[in-house]
Amino acid sequence: MSKPNAACLGWKQGGSSSLYSHPSLLEMKNEKATNRAMVYEFLRGIGIIPVELDGLEIPVTAEVMRERVDFLHILGLTIEDINNYPLVLGCSVKKNMIPVLDFLGKLGVRKSTFTEFLRRYPQVLHSSVVVDLAPVVKYLQGMDIKPNNISRVLERYPEVLGFKLEGTMSTSVAYLVGIGVARREIGGVLTRYPEILGMRVGRVIKPFVEYLESLGIPKLAVARLMEKRPHILGFGLEERVKPNVEFLLEFNVRKTLLPSVVAQYPEIIGLDLKPKLLSQQSLLNSIIDIGPEDFSEVVEKMPQVISLSKTPVIKHVDFLKNCGFSLQQVRKMVVGCPQLLALNLDIMKLNFDYFQMEMKRPLDDLVIFPAFFTYGLEPTIKPRHRMVAKKGLKCSLAWLLNCSDNKFEERLSYDTNDMEEMEIEPSFDMNALMESRGDESASNYDEESDDDYV
Repeated sequence: MSKPNAACLGWKQGGSSSLYSHPSLLEMKNEKATNRAMVYEFLRGIGIIPVELDGLEIPVTAEVMRERVDFLHILGLTIEDINNYPLVLGCSVKKNMIPVLDFLGKLGVRKSTFTEFLRRYPQVLHSSVVVDLAPVVKYLQGMDIKPNNISRVLERYPEVLGFKLEGTMSTSVAYLVGIGVARREIGGVLTRYPEILGMRVGRVIKPFVEYLESLGIPKLAVARLMEKRPHILGFGLEERVKPNVEFLLEFNVRKTLLPSVVAQYPEIIGLDLKPKLLSQQSLLNSIIDIGPEDFSEVVEKMPQVISLSKTPVIKHVDFLKNCGFSLQQVRKMVVGCPQLLALNLDIMKLNFDYFQMEMKRPLDDLVIFPAFFTYGLEPTIKPRHRMVAKKGLKCSLAWLLNCSDNKFEERLSYDTNDMEEMEIEPSFDMNALMESRGDESASNYDEESDDDYV
C-alpha cells in the first residue's frame, strides 16, 4: 500500500499550520479576558465602576458596550444612575431593553416617566415580558384595577413588577378585605396607593390597624379610612404615628376624642405635627387671643385647622369682625365652630346677608350657633325659615337647622316651650363613617382628591 498523503492526515497530526486547527481553551480564555479588560477600560474612562460586572455576561467589544451606554443615556439615565445599578449593562438593547419598554408603552406608561421608572426599578430591563411582566399585569387587572389605571399604578410603584403573585401582594389584599375593606373598593385602593402591594401584613399593615384600634377607632371604621385614604398605611408607625398621638395629648387634646380627631383627619398622624401645632396655636393666639385650652378644643372639633394657611385664616377673621362681631365674640364663634376659618367667604356673606335682611335676628344668635354659616342657604336655611315664619314660631338657630329634613318636620309639631332645649349634635359621628361608603366608589380615582385643605 502506498504511504498516505500527509495533507489528508493533517487533522490528525494537529500541527499549528493545519487548516482545521482551533484555538485552545486557554487561548479562548485569554482572548475573552483581553476583550473584557478593554470593555472595562472603556467603562472606567467614562466614569463607570465595573467591579460588579465580574462574572456577568457582557458585550465582547467596547463598541457594543458603548451602544448600551448611549441607549441608557437616551432614556435619561446618568453615569451615576448606572453606577447605582451597573448590572443594567448586562441587558441587550434589542433583546431586553426595547421589548420591555415597548410593553410598558403599550400599557400606557408615559415615556416622560421612563427615566424615573428605571431609576427606581432598573431590574425591569432584565425581565421577560411573557414570563415576568405580563402575569403581574394580569394579576393587577384581576384586582379590579381598571385597564387605564394600570399605567398609573406602574408609574407610581414600578417595583410591583418584581413581586411574586402568591407572595406579599395577595396576603396584603386578603388582610384588608378581612378587616372590612369592601372587595369592590380594592381596585380604587390599589390605584390610589399601590405601595400596599409591597407591604408585609405582619410587619406593617396589621400593627398599624391594631394601633388605630387601640386608640378607640373601631376596626370597621379603620377599613373605611383605608378605602378613602389608603396612603395612611405609609405613615411610619413608630417614627411618626405614635409620636404624633403623644403630641396631640401634649396639646391637651382629650384622649377620649383621639378616635374622632384621627378619623376626621387621618393625615394628622402622618404630618410633621409638633411644628404645625405650635405654629397654628401661635397664629390663633395672635389674631383672636385663643389660649391653649381653647386651641385644643378647636383641634378636637376640626383637626384640619392645623393645615390651614395663615392668609385665609386672617381673611375669615376679618370678615367676622366686619360683620360687627367683637374680638371676644369671634373667639367664641371660632372655638364653637372652627369650620368658620375654612368656609367659602362668598357663601358666608350670602348667609349673613339673609340673616340680617330677612331673618332680622340679633348677632348674639350667631355667636350662640356659629354653625349657621355651614348650612346651605337655598336648600336649608330659606325654606325652613319660611316654614317657621309662616307658623309664627320663635326658635333658636340650632332648633331650626341642626337636624335632618325629616327631623325638622317632626320639630314643627313640638310645643314651643321645648324649642330652646334642643341638644346640639356632635359634628362628627363615628357610626356614620362605618355605615357609609360615600356617594362615589374609591375606584373613581381623583389624583387631586387628597388635598382638601391648603
